[in-house]
Amino acid sequence: MHPCPLCNGTLAPFGADRRRPYFRCAHCALVSTDPGCHLDAGAEKALYDIHDNQLDDPGYRRFLSRLTGPLLARLAPGSQGLDFGCGPGPALAAMLTEAGMQMRLYDPYYAPDPTALAQQYDFVTCTEVVEHFNHPADSWARLAGLVKTGGWLGVMTKLVIDQDRFANWHYKNDPTHVSFHSEATFAWLAERFGFIWQRVDTDVILLQKR
Repeated sequence: MHPCPLCNGTLAPFGADRRRPYFRCAHCALVSTDPGCHLDAGAEKALYDIHDNQLDDPGYRRFLSRLTGPLLARLAPGSQGLDFGCGPGPALAAMLTEAGMQMRLYDPYYAPDPTALAQQYDFVTCTEVVEHFNHPADSWARLAGLVKTGGWLGVMTKLVIDQDRFANWHYKNDPTHVSFHSEATFAWLAERFGFIWQRVDTDVILLQKR
């Protein structure tokens, strides 16, 4: 069996469906799929292109406000931020710009600007992205390195509760979702990369770099 893609720890079976098996790490608690089940870049982008998240959609903005509200309460006016994995319709960055923040965008498919990854920021947002990490060790190291000391990393993703609920969880059925986090995973990430973390809403985690 392959090792954990986040911490290289030992995996144990965590369930399976008709398409793929799932494994949970005994060390960092990440639940992951077999790498052989990952989509190639073309198939992955084709599914992302179907997403229809409009900048001015009130419902989508309400969804994102569960992150922007708690984050803005912790930011100084005019802070510099990066929306990592912004997708084709960067509504989150628009909301933060409207609130007076200075935003840059990065997305491997829709905003592939390497210069955006060459500096550090007062805050980085990452909404509905970490579940897509094919190589979570590399991706989390990159994310952590983008945040200044004292800065914030805001993450939105649905969390694993337990094995029974996972078995019937709709979230795992998206074939682009390959890395599933729990509170225990975020506790491990915070320790590994030097953050203090807190869960501020159902699917929202804020981490502050020590």
